[in-house]
Amino acid sequence: MHIGRWSVLMLLLLGWLWLSPGPPVWAQTAKGPVVMPKILEFDRKFCPVCKASELVIRAVKDRFPGQFDVEKLYIDEADVTFRRYKVAIVPTQVFVNAAGQEVARHEGVYKKEDLIQELRELKFIRE
Repeated sequence: MHIGRWSVLMLLLLGWLWLSPGPPVWAQTAKGPVVMPKILEFDRKFCPVCKASELVIRAVKDRFPGQFDVEKLYIDEADVTFRRYKVAIVPTQVFVNAAGQEVARHEGVYKKEDLIQELRELKFIRE
């Protein structure tokens, strides 16, 4: 069986299209990830005080959806990050602005209204 020149070109073109990563960057319209302020919640997995803190933070996050993010970090899984932020006790909340800079810190469990007030002062939330 003889494959013609056009058939070979068509197979090469189809192969290239199939293996190509997609349109060039300048042609893509999707925006990059939205960067928002974040609470780094430093905990231990089986710490009852940490669980209480998690409930407060989750309730506030649910009340103000899409305005800030929360990242839970457990000492047995994120030891390097604990040392980087010099976390001595759990729970500890480190507030990081959209530029990635630490702007505040709290040790222990927040009362819900106190956390909301802190987030307002840091401009992490708006009504």
